[in-house]
Amino acid sequence: MDIPTRRATTQIDPALLVRVGKGDQQAFSQLYDHSSTLLYTLAYRILRNRDEAEELLQDVYLEVWRKVSRYDVGRGTPVAWLITLTRSRAIDRLRSRAARPEQTATLDDAMTSRARDMGPSPFETQADQDVRLAVGNAMTGLPAAQQQAIELAYYEGLSHHEIAARLNQPLGTVKTRIKLGMSKLRDALRHCWDQGDLL
Repeated sequence: MDIPTRRATTQIDPALLVRVGKGDQQAFSQLYDHSSTLLYTLAYRILRNRDEAEELLQDVYLEVWRKVSRYDVGRGTPVAWLITLTRSRAIDRLRSRAARPEQTATLDDAMTSRARDMGPSPFETQADQDVRLAVGNAMTGLPAAQQQAIELAYYEGLSHHEIAARLNQPLGTVKTRIKLGMSKLRDALRHCWDQGDLL
């Protein structure tokens, strides 16, 4: 995959997806131009492997081309749908890796270093870097227990039950930590939304 030089955007017109659904290749190209940097960065952040992130991105766009008609504007923005699709597929790959015994021992170490890695990616625009930095600062401002629960949920893709088992904590405690942490993140990042920098 070539390094995306196009500007990543947090807003994609739902009409563009309608055109993609009708087989419009130019619309599909525009969709790729507007979202590939963001989705690649997300895939790389989760997988920590450029080749796998590139392969995943190809799979995601193939799925978008084939299944764009399933997109429901009432359930979220096009960018949110693409991010959810990418994140889900990346987490599926992580779980597949974890199922292989030879990689199980290193998976937790990789997840921990990925969650803590706040270094820039060559695929990020300055705006992407600013958003990443703001999110990283907001995350480090959370109490350790809330930060850990959120990282397990969003970086490893664990369910609330799995997090409770891993941390040996009651399910209600885990849910509360995630809810409070997400609320604090929303408040800490509200200025970014007001400026239109985040989704």
